[in-house]
Amino acid sequence: MKTSLRDKTAQIIIIVLLSLLCVTVIYPFLYMLAVSLNVGSDAAKGGVYLWPREFTLYNYEIVLGNVVIRHAYLITIARTLLGTLIGLAVTLLMAFGISYRLLPFRKQILAYVLLTMLFSGGLIPLYIQLNNLSLLNSFWVYIIPSAFSAWNMFVMMKFIQGIPEALIESAEIDGANPLRILFVVVLPLSKPMLAAIGLFTAVGHWNDWFAGAFYVSDQNLIPVQTFLQQLLSAQDISTVLGSNNNQEALARGTMLSNVTLMSIKMATVMVSAIPILCVYPFLQKYFVKGVLIGSVKG
Repeated sequence: MKTSLRDKTAQIIIIVLLSLLCVTVIYPFLYMLAVSLNVGSDAAKGGVYLWPREFTLYNYEIVLGNVVIRHAYLITIARTLLGTLIGLAVTLLMAFGISYRLLPFRKQILAYVLLTMLFSGGLIPLYIQLNNLSLLNSFWVYIIPSAFSAWNMFVMMKFIQGIPEALIESAEIDGANPLRILFVVVLPLSKPMLAAIGLFTAVGHWNDWFAGAFYVSDQNLIPVQTFLQQLLSAQDISTVLGSNNNQEALARGTMLSNVTLMSIKMATVMVSAIPILCVYPFLQKYFVKGVLIGSVKG
């Protein structure tokens, strides 16, 4: 099939624009990686853009040797895993319950959930509520308030409603109760959608710094993103180099004069960003399929 000159020109323009978009997305990541792998005092002179000029792992040695960062990393991993599992379970149960045609007061419950998407109490009422529930300065402040998402529930509900009614009716004829229908019929067919929602939920938990900054005052409970937010606003490198572990790392050969606050910041950013980036390729197939299934069809 022949393409006209106009179509070829349009394709070239689209390719050029998408290439520029990819460069704008990838270059900051490569720049941070290069600075984090470069000697801090040398990177401060400028000229480090795509690859390190004086390669070193001292920055990562300091970051990973910091007790606060390691503990914040564990908090983030635990929060992401537990929060994603609980969020998926609550979303699936709520979506299946509302999509079940025999549920009493189904329309009223649906309207109530929709109301929460349009109006919210605000930050101060939420803070007071979390305080009354004794969730402030607790690990569960990361899990319980974000366990349910009305938007994810609606997306999941629309997917479940798209399952052929004959499958559910045949299971009911065989004597299956709603719980058995959920686990035998709905859950196996919902894996692509659950993977898509799970990825969104996991990324949200991993990247969230707000809850740790405003709802937690104990440094032993802050996630790595909150620590990163504190680090990015720090003016003194002692924020990172204050632990005994770091002093031991310096004694093993890392010279303080070769380490800068910027190089430590870049290493911390990379440590916090790479794990969630490594998860995406394994879920990409289910993620794309789930997004297409949950999209609006004409």
